[in-house]
Amino acid sequence: MKKTILITGAGSGIGLDSAWALAARGHRVIATTFDDVQAQALQAMASARGVPLEVFKLDITSQDDRQKVLSFELDVLINNAGVGESGSLAEVDVDRIRQVFEVNLFATLELTQLALHGMIARRRGTVLFVSSIAGRVPMPFLMPYSMSKFALSAAGAGLRAELKQLRCHVHVALIEPGAIHTGFNQAMTERKYTWMDPQSYFSAHVERLKAQEKRTFGLLEAKSTRSIVAQIVKAAEANRPKLRYVAPWIQGVGVRLARIFGV
Repeated sequence: MKKTILITGAGSGIGLDSAWALAARGHRVIATTFDDVQAQALQAMASARGVPLEVFKLDITSQDDRQKVLSFELDVLINNAGVGESGSLAEVDVDRIRQVFEVNLFATLELTQLALHGMIARRRGTVLFVSSIAGRVPMPFLMPYSMSKFALSAAGAGLRAELKQLRCHVHVALIEPGAIHTGFNQAMTERKYTWMDPQSYFSAHVERLKAQEKRTFGLLEAKSTRSIVAQIVKAAEANRPKLRYVAPWIQGVGVRLARIFGV
């Protein structure tokens, strides 16, 4: 059955590739972006490819923008929009953490509540939260981001359990990408170096940290979004999606082992 699917954060990376994949399978895809510049660029790409995407700006932190979802009878909401922040919890400005939570958790939940009005009334629908493997194990120097994804995963699992009690056939699932080379990870890890100064506790460790991050991403990052996009498509099309969809699978296994052994 073809579905009406709205994706946030579809201007690049996983969101963009998911939009292409779902449209190719015949779904009605509403691909939303953070700003008008991204929306115009995506609309131009879709026109050039002959792909019938519906594109507009939806900044999830904007109350007016969030109201736009009420215009659609959504079968699937894919909460993909998110931001990253890095730095040690010993010194990072807490306002930076607040902003990450504002986007990754609070605004995401506010948008979801609006979409749920229609889904619960129609007694059908699926909400996908794009969390992260970083939401299952602590990531040193990435904790502002990691904590927000821990919270998002908890919210998704809790909401899933609550909606089951309504027996309204509205499902919730978590999408948990591992390290994938979209440029997001590099931008996030580099962000802390814009505010770390000579007074930073870690100022003497900057070069070592940068080298370690480069090695880690070089070793772990999947070169393509293909595996996680396949999981998003599977979850969006499922009649009864499972709780978690993880890719690349080897990174998911690594996270399970890390949790078991308390790494």
